[in-house]
Amino acid sequence: MGQLALIGLLCTPALGAVLLAAIPRYRLAAALNMTLCALTLSCAAALYRHRPQPSLYLLVDDLNTVFLFVGALVGFSTSVFSAGYIAHELQTRRLKARDLRFYHAMYQLLMFAMNLALVSNNIGLMWVAIELATLTTVMMVGIYRTNAALEAAWKYFILGSVGIALALFGTILVYLAAQEHLGQGMVAMAWDRLTVSSASFDPSLLNLSFVFLLLGYGTKVGLVPVHAWLPDAHAEGPTPISAVLSGLLLNVALFALLRFKLIIAGNPHVLAPGPMMVTMGFTSLLFAGFMLYRRRDIKRMFAYSSIEHMGIITLAFGLGGPIASFAGLLHMTMHSLTKSAIFFGVGYISQLEGTQRTADIRGLTHSQPLLGWLLVLGVVAIAGLPPFGIFTSEFLLVTSTFARSPWLAILLVTGLLIAFSALALRLHGLAFGDTDRRHLLPAWRLAPMTLHLLLVAAAGVYLPAPVVAWFRHVASQLG
Repeated sequence: MGQLALIGLLCTPALGAVLLAAIPRYRLAAALNMTLCALTLSCAAALYRHRPQPSLYLLVDDLNTVFLFVGALVGFSTSVFSAGYIAHELQTRRLKARDLRFYHAMYQLLMFAMNLALVSNNIGLMWVAIELATLTTVMMVGIYRTNAALEAAWKYFILGSVGIALALFGTILVYLAAQEHLGQGMVAMAWDRLTVSSASFDPSLLNLSFVFLLLGYGTKVGLVPVHAWLPDAHAEGPTPISAVLSGLLLNVALFALLRFKLIIAGNPHVLAPGPMMVTMGFTSLLFAGFMLYRRRDIKRMFAYSSIEHMGIITLAFGLGGPIASFAGLLHMTMHSLTKSAIFFGVGYISQLEGTQRTADIRGLTHSQPLLGWLLVLGVVAIAGLPPFGIFTSEFLLVTSTFARSPWLAILLVTGLLIAFSALALRLHGLAFGDTDRRHLLPAWRLAPMTLHLLLVAAAGVYLPAPVVAWFRHVASQLG
């Protein structure tokens, strides 16, 4: 059962990409895209209970099942949102008929690349998969072919290539450290073998490798100071891609960092990777919080919010310990659901209002009540207010940090308050300003956004015991 689920997880989007590249009819392609994502989600859920035996190339364990399920869920709900969103782009001629086959094929190829990166038991194969995901999203960011979109795609390609090159060099250094003890070949590139044997590796090589890995994969995570591609990619690409970037691709790069952190932490003679992660995480939180005050584009604003929250998650995993790691896992999950929901709403808002400028979007709760109030709930959730799940994860992180480093906890709370104030300031005009417009969006098109916010609200009130046990077990492994 586990082997079939793993095969389905990889083959469904891979074969789907080939099939969708040959289907010109939009309704059929959109329906098939949703069906393929639903099948991928069912395979990811099956892997939670049925684990295939690891090989030198593929591995399913407690850590990557968290990322697989969250990614497949966001991928499915985004495909549902995408069906209505892309249809509107086609009607308004922002996209042409020839773009549709490309868009849907690239969507499934992106799902395949991210799933492959998550289940890889080979550090080289994972690097290739993340590079494939990067190239796929680069092409999707530039799909509108405007000057701004092409510039954003080119910027993403250049910075992403620099980041992935740094990650490759770090990966090579890890292999060089391992092959002295594990021998040459695939055995010295397998995660499970590396983690078990890392205590005997050359500490100087591991120290150097993690610097390159943190900068390289940190570029994909969107950590400051290697974040510059992310706001442009969100602002200029199709909104479903913004949702996938924030809810999926950033998590995949973070997952790679966590895998390497386990290898580094297994060697007692290596410098602890935690302080470096804490430093970059806190810098990202503080920088993004201040930048939120100056954003004039609604998608760019929430892109900086993604940088802020990836900084919080990186800080949590860098701090380590059972509570902080649990908080990091929970925050990663809640952020993926909440931020994708916000981008669903932002996509519809930009289509209905005909602009992404925050100054031109006013009174959403009056002009489009259901969508407006859902956006209010999404911003309240992402700002970390109760009763939503992000409040729970941030509360756990703050209490854990305060018990170990009170000054760092004070700085963390300060950064959270700066970001909260900026979001509250922007939300007031967007949601409650004066407007004479009136738009009615069919309620069914808001189903993905509503589902995500309901899940985040439910998680803030009650976490099922199996989920708590699952996250606790993974947190204990992360150290």
